[in-house]
Amino acid sequence: MKNRQFTSFLVFLFFGAALSAQAQSEGSILGKWYNTEKTAQIEIKKIGSEFFGSIVWLKAPTLDGKPITDQKNSDPKLRSRQLVGMALVESLKFENGMWKDGEIYDPFSGKTYSCEAKLQTMDVLEVKGYIGFSFVGRTVVWTRVK
Repeated sequence: MKNRQFTSFLVFLFFGAALSAQAQSEGSILGKWYNTEKTAQIEIKKIGSEFFGSIVWLKAPTLDGKPITDQKNSDPKLRSRQLVGMALVESLKFENGMWKDGEIYDPFSGKTYSCEAKLQTMDVLEVKGYIGFSFVGRTVVWTRVK
């Protein structure tokens, strides 16, 4: 009897893991996401075999009646570009249930970091920016726009 229960448990565990892996399919990241503070929405799209994210909405898109621009960018030529419509996440590749080997731009510091992302649930995305090694960096949580 215990042997049958153990076998049933293993079968249940196997199918649960299979469903979990299926939930994190390559296209699961597509769509609009709120940043942690819910002050911006980032839309993630797939172009070719890579994933890209652009700012499509800001809670406060203007300052003194003018669109907010990329003032902190290290390239003076890019400082006049508007944040809405700007690429934030670039070149993520899906591998083993995660999106890796991309880059993320932080408009508040003007710096670009290596990036990886993984779904915690279908509506919660963990995004990590780092320099050098992925275990050293900053992780933020984005939530899917309903």
